[in-house]
Amino acid sequence: MPVTIQTLPAEVINLIAAGEVIDSIAAAVRELVENSLDAGATRIVVSVWPEQWRVQVADNGTGMDLENLQQAASPHSTSKITTEADLYKIATLGFRGEALHSLAQLGCLEVLSRPNDLGLGDFWENRESAQTPASSSLNQGRVENARSGWRVVYNNSGEAVEVETAAIAPGTVVTVADLFGNWPVRRTFLSAAQQMRSIQSIIQQIAICHPQVHWQLRQANTPCFYITPSSTAEQILPQFVRGVRSSDLQYLKLDLPASPQNLKAENLLLETQLVGATSKHNYQLPVANYELPVTNSQSLELVIGLPDRCHRRRPDWVKVAVNRRVVRSPELEQTILSAFARTCPRDRYPVCFVHLQLSPSEIDWNRHPAKVEIYLHDPSFWQAQVGAAIDRALHLNDEILSVVPIPDRVGQLLKASEQKSAYSVGISARQNDHGGEQATGNKIGLMELRAIAQVHNTYIVAEHSSGMWLVEQHIAHERVLYEQLCADWLLKSLEKPVILRQLSALQIENLSRLGLEVETFGEQLWAAREVPALLADRDDCADALFELSKVADLQAAQVATACRSAMRNGTPLSVLQMQNLLDEWQQTRNPRTCPHGRPIYFALEESTLARIFRRSWVIGKSHGI
Repeated sequence: MPVTIQTLPAEVINLIAAGEVIDSIAAAVRELVENSLDAGATRIVVSVWPEQWRVQVADNGTGMDLENLQQAASPHSTSKITTEADLYKIATLGFRGEALHSLAQLGCLEVLSRPNDLGLGDFWENRESAQTPASSSLNQGRVENARSGWRVVYNNSGEAVEVETAAIAPGTVVTVADLFGNWPVRRTFLSAAQQMRSIQSIIQQIAICHPQVHWQLRQANTPCFYITPSSTAEQILPQFVRGVRSSDLQYLKLDLPASPQNLKAENLLLETQLVGATSKHNYQLPVANYELPVTNSQSLELVIGLPDRCHRRRPDWVKVAVNRRVVRSPELEQTILSAFARTCPRDRYPVCFVHLQLSPSEIDWNRHPAKVEIYLHDPSFWQAQVGAAIDRALHLNDEILSVVPIPDRVGQLLKASEQKSAYSVGISARQNDHGGEQATGNKIGLMELRAIAQVHNTYIVAEHSSGMWLVEQHIAHERVLYEQLCADWLLKSLEKPVILRQLSALQIENLSRLGLEVETFGEQLWAAREVPALLADRDDCADALFELSKVADLQAAQVATACRSAMRNGTPLSVLQMQNLLDEWQQTRNPRTCPHGRPIYFALEESTLARIFRRSWVIGKSHGI
């Protein structure tokens, strides 16, 4: 049945976090676009005339019939919720019924709409089941009204003052003209260019949560940008984030369990209902108007920019969305930044989009009029889930680094060559359905990576199932040592103290903050009797401690210690030493970059090698045979 717009009861209105949410053209666009998405639109066109303070949003959603159109701009009128209990299980973007009424108050509101023909089944059923000529005539009129497009103009109170039929495709077109005409002071805050930037940002944030929708933004009659529909946010992001390519992104989608707090509430409610059913007394539920949590599947969708490939000057694309809406969540945003700590270069920030699809019982949307701030009932649980997902996406394993398929013809040639030579590229092992290990390889840690050689005593050449990797030995070892230091900042006592010279009061304070107490040893001399364990046996320990005295936090000291202690480039390594380093590096938490943000490895895929050496050619044909 088609949805019906109706006025909310007074007790529900009093519970809604009401407030003025339309303070700009961008806010008007946000409210109208959310209505379009709730109506099931797959194509939305936003047209803006900023100098005239006019905005129009057209969609191909379900549309409205005349009865609903006449009610649409009334205060607190909505089809999204009907009772107080609905506030605790909101599944739509809008629910307050204030947007169109506010726009009618702030400008000249006009709505054209025509219902989608797919929603007329009940009208046809009513017409066929009519038993009297009068009812048949009435139903026929309702069907004709539902089939027609209508244009309705509203006054400042939200009442329909002009009603006429209109030629329109199924869907809705909402136009607001002379916005803030009666409040000219509101027009002085933002210029036209600022308004357009805000609108573009809002559309981008909404589009990434709804990748199946086609978007178009127009300024007057000039197209500004398009967003073409895709299946995932990973394919949407490169369309409007400058400098980001699809190959720079990693996509991961995981199923999520219910939070412990929600499970506890569910069990408590079941127990209460069971006791109430077997008792003569009526027990009150522990939470007013609480209903059994909806057992919808919950998931986490993650799109990250690989830190060795892309990062940004500002944290403007560290975004969190919950149930198809980007929200402000300081706790989750801080979790994201912490998960990427020491993976990006200095003063750079990651690209990360986290989309949580949660049961409505996990969320309280009724917190802020603009619905950009929410309550998660168990925030620490969701922080842990987000952090674990990012860790999983940053790892180097076969789940994340999928093997590029080798063309059949190339595979057959390589397989034939392997049988006649001592060298094996592992094609036969990769094609083995039983997943057996290669005779010349070894299943290492998270994935198969075999050290072969060393280039200039600096780069380790490693064979991987998808091709060949070059790993820079110094920064790979630096990553290993840094994560060991983060796990255990171990200090070692020295029999012979390290003598430091020319320390300032600030440097002494910094060392003390790191747990490295120094004592006066003479004129401008200080003695350190404890040092980080990695530095204890080094000849340059004094220089290392002097360097640590210049940093103000433990994390920076751990980075400096790891960098100084890591093996230097130019150090010759045996195959066993290279393999051990690769083993340890793979299993680090953030193996893509060193703590300074430099990329650790370079991958040359098998498909690239095949293309370079023309291995797809048929040898006989290439000679004209």
